Order: sequence, then structure tokens, then C-alpha cells
Amino acid sequence: MKLDALERTLLFDYYGEMLTEKQRTFFDLHYQQDLSLSEIAQEAGVSRQGIHDAVLRAEQTLRDMEDKIGAVARDRRCRQAADQIAAAATQLIACEDAGVRSLAEQILAAAHTIKE
Repeated sequence: MKLDALERTLLFDYYGEMLTEKQRTFFDLHYQQDLSLSEIAQEAGVSRQGIHDAVLRAEQTLRDMEDKIGAVARDRRCRQAADQIAAAATQLIACEDAGVRSLAEQILAAAHTIKE
């Protein structure tokens, strides 16, 4: 299964250091620097097929790491929870009770910190 651009970027950000140096370089050049496989092959002195295979192995390694570790999925769940908390706190800020408003503002600030 081909990864979409956002998924590739997230996986590379989380697990890119676990790739071999060549896989990391070829993956970066192809997907983040937008060079064609042929351009990379010419620059590296390797066949286009060799670059293609290295990039596919890198994608599979990134997918396997996510399947085992789940850091990207966990980050997404945390961000969604922070969004829900922020939405609830925003509604509570409209409350007339100053104590509730103050707590809601603190919760909202904490939710924004989590999202960063």
C-alpha cells in the first residue's frame, strides 16, 4: 500500500533515524526534495531500479516500525483528545462562575501545550 504524503512525512519524522543512511538519503531526496528516481540514480551512480527498491524498503521499514511502536497513531490520538478538551474548555469559559472560568482557562492552556 502506497503511503500518502502526510503519512510518509510523519513516519519519516518519527522513525527516519532507524533507516540505513542510504535509505534515509534516497527517501529524503525522492519524497522531500522531490527528485525523480532517475535523477537520484544518476547522482548516486546507482540504477533507477536500485533507488526504487531502496525507497520501497524504506517505506516498508517505516510502516513496520509504526505497526510495532505506534508513535504516530498515539500522537494523533493525543492531538484529538487535546482538541476535544480545548473545545470543552472553550465552552466553559463562557460560564458566569469566575472559578469555573479560571479552571477552564487553565485547562485550555494545558490542551494547547499538549498540541505543541
